[in-house]
Amino acid sequence: MITIEILTKKDCPLCDTAKEIVERVLPDFPVQLKMTDIESDAGLFATYHEKIPVVRINGEESFVYKVHEITLRKKLEKILNRQSK
Repeated sequence: MITIEILTKKDCPLCDTAKEIVERVLPDFPVQLKMTDIESDAGLFATYHEKIPVVRINGEESFVYKVHEITLRKKLEKILNRQSK
């Protein structure tokens, strides 16, 4: 199972767009989506307060500000290929 985490906060239009893109990809991959509100964690807020959304794939920062659907699909395919070996 692959974990995609979106670091977000309320009233963030870029975060909403990132979530929409990730949700379009979800049905095609064995992925678990986790939404993390940076305002609920002082450390995350200090690090990311102006740098969101951030999308992490299996804990690795993969996108900042914008998510590109084709690139996301390629990254997920690459992970699946590595896992199947």
